[in-house]
Amino acid sequence: MESNPSDHPRASTIFLSKSQTDVREKRKSNHINHVSPGQLTKKYSSCSTIFIDDSTVSQPNLRSTIKCVTLAIFYHIKNRFSVIQRTFLQREEVPDDYYKHDPDHKHIYRFVRTLFSAAQLTAECAIVTLVYLERLLTYAEIDICPSNWKRIVLGAILLASKVWDDQAVWNVDYCQILKDITVEDMNEMERHFLELLQFNINVPASVYAKYYFDLRSLADDNNLSFLLEPLSKERAQKLEAISRLCEDKYKDLSKAAMRRSFSADNLVGIRRSNAILS
Repeated sequence: MESNPSDHPRASTIFLSKSQTDVREKRKSNHINHVSPGQLTKKYSSCSTIFIDDSTVSQPNLRSTIKCVTLAIFYHIKNRFSVIQRTFLQREEVPDDYYKHDPDHKHIYRFVRTLFSAAQLTAECAIVTLVYLERLLTYAEIDICPSNWKRIVLGAILLASKVWDDQAVWNVDYCQILKDITVEDMNEMERHFLELLQFNINVPASVYAKYYFDLRSLADDNNLSFLLEPLSKERAQKLEAISRLCEDKYKDLSKAAMRRSFSADNLVGIRRSNAILS
């Protein structure tokens, strides 16, 4: 599975590829209809004010990350390859035309935000959730659709929270958040999820970074700006202190490296004696 983006950092993420169709159509429609982009909402730094992005690959902003992850899930459902209803992880029967009614982005966002808020999960967990979701769709060769998206997302969140977070949420805790699910059902779903993933829960750092930056690209394409805050005096002093600590650390490392190579450098000044061949 060399083309699987959840395993290989060079493979393109599925959600970004699926979103490009809508992005191109929206741009084409705006161009044909001469639609103005409207008032610019993105903030730019000036001589008097500096705006900084509070989200980094090591510490993503929780609210912005959840918005991007749920938008990726929305495009997975909207642009799914098959229009046939699948029953994977679907517990109860649904109407025959249920698969025709795609959930909107706000509905998916509220569902995921409720879980993350109640379980106190991190933004990194949201990114790993998306990695597991795309790995499941690729390994099991299934689609995520209106009849199963909640249980697939719940299974991915459950697994990501146990693998990523130090203090994982117990299955019984999710049952208190979602009243219509039992512990036995959660255990069965987790076991089924792991089997379809072939128990591959490893997320390399390169894959994690790729998903983070692709989520930022998705945000730019859909006018979802990450939170920008003006740089305050206290924040500037904090950043300066962190920068100074890093600079001192690198200086110490450089000195240690120089000491290790000092003995080899001194060989230049050693007087060499003539070799005696017998």
